[in-house]
Amino acid sequence: MARTAAQNKKIRDAKRELILVTALDQFSLKGYYSTRIQDIAEAADISQGLLYYYYPSKEAIYIDLVDDSIERINETSRYVREMSKSYGEKIMYALRVLFKTIETSYRFRQTCRMIAQSTYQADISAEAQAQLDKKRDIAYRIMAEIFRKGQVEGSVVDGDPMELSILFWTSVNGLAIYYATRDIATSLPNYKLVAPMFLKNFIEIADEDT
Repeated sequence: MARTAAQNKKIRDAKRELILVTALDQFSLKGYYSTRIQDIAEAADISQGLLYYYYPSKEAIYIDLVDDSIERINETSRYVREMSKSYGEKIMYALRVLFKTIETSYRFRQTCRMIAQSTYQADISAEAQAQLDKKRDIAYRIMAEIFRKGQVEGSVVDGDPMELSILFWTSVNGLAIYYATRDIATSLPNYKLVAPMFLKNFIEIADEDT
């Protein structure tokens, strides 16, 4: 019996995911320039011809990986912004969820590592890089908005909201990169240790983890 369109799509999606996960490993461990299409195909146990069916180039794989990671972060940021909580509670929630993601998501950790290694090395087009940078700015702007409104609320420390946002995201990315290069048994700092950088009297702010 011939496969249905839904079954064919499921197979294609699974194969594309295999390519992405394999490429992420190769990029993270070898670096962008040292990774060849042949390396990705061999590690994924597929032919180069099949890989080219899904992606026309190494650049296209890299862009898809980075774009997917950025979009997930942006979705989380939008969700936090729309939550029916105080702004202090939103920030505590964001810290908890992002630290949990660092701990449990191999893909997130390795993507942060790959981006850090490849931002100034990957030979992608200026147009593609500009699009990725534009998307990356979304989460920074959303968190800056949350910090600004939290300052009005009285729960967020003084300081330029965008600078606080930069500190927030670089802390998350830095921890993800650190954890990606360590043994899986390495423990992350408790997210509540980071909270005082952003919140006044954070102990008094309600949090689902308490």
